[in-house]
Formats: sequence, C-alpha cells, structure tokens
Amino acid sequence: MKTKATFILSIIAAGLIIISSCEKEGENETKISTATSDDSHNNGQDCMSCHKQGGDGEGWFTAAGSVYNTTGGSVYFYSGINGTGELKKEVEIDKKGNFYTTENFEVSGLYPQVISSNGDTLYMSQSLTGGSCNSCHGSSQAKITF
Repeated sequence: MKTKATFILSIIAAGLIIISSCEKEGENETKISTATSDDSHNNGQDCMSCHKQGGDGEGWFTAAGSVYNTTGGSVYFYSGINGTGELKKEVEIDKKGNFYTTENFEVSGLYPQVISSNGDTLYMSQSLTGGSCNSCHGSSQAKITF
C-alpha cells in the first residue's frame, strides 16, 4: 500500500515539475509600458536578455530600454531620420524610466526619437538593427539621458 502511494505521489510530483518548467516556454504575454505603470525593473540592464523567446522574462519584447532623468515621455519609431517619415510605433516611458513592448513591428531600419515628460527631444542618427536599446546604450554607447 505504501509503495503504491509513493508511486502515485512520484508521478504527481514529476507532472508538476514538467508543467512548471514549461510554464513560460512558448508563452508570449502582452507587456507594454505606460506612463502610469511602475511594474518594470532592472533599469539600465539589457531587458531583452531575459524578455525573449526561451528567456525567463514575462513577454518577448520587440523593443525595450531605459531613459535617465525623466519619468514619463515616449519613444517614437520613425521610418525617417530626426522624426521624419512615417511614425511606426510609440512606446511610453514608465515611472521608472523604462520602456518596453511585445507588440509586433519591424524595428530594423527605423529611427528612434525620445521625448521626455518635459518636452526635451533626442534623436538617434543611425537606423536601428534591433530593439534591444540597452544592449548598446549604457555599454558601448552613451546612456539615453536628459
């Protein structure tokens, strides 16, 4: 009797381990920063090192990064340099200075414009090759700072 109960508990435990270890794999939760949210974390770190398919983060970010010395504002992704061309996406900066989105759009070839909560504006003069902004800004490039 004890052996049968132990066997059943072992099967249940194994099932729970399999279910919990696969919980995030293959899952892409919708995560989009807003000016009123403060759910983000790890300011300045490469968000997309975790928030990617197969990563530990909830949601697979298309674009993400950090902006310093502002809370609020937005990051705009244009088809032309210096805020010209077609606006492809706007992503709000949250209360902790982070921005992120899981919305599907083609980031490569776009030009970001950042407008702080007080209206200051920064432009990136080169087109993007990806949306992982903190993989360069804060390491090989200057932080995005107002």
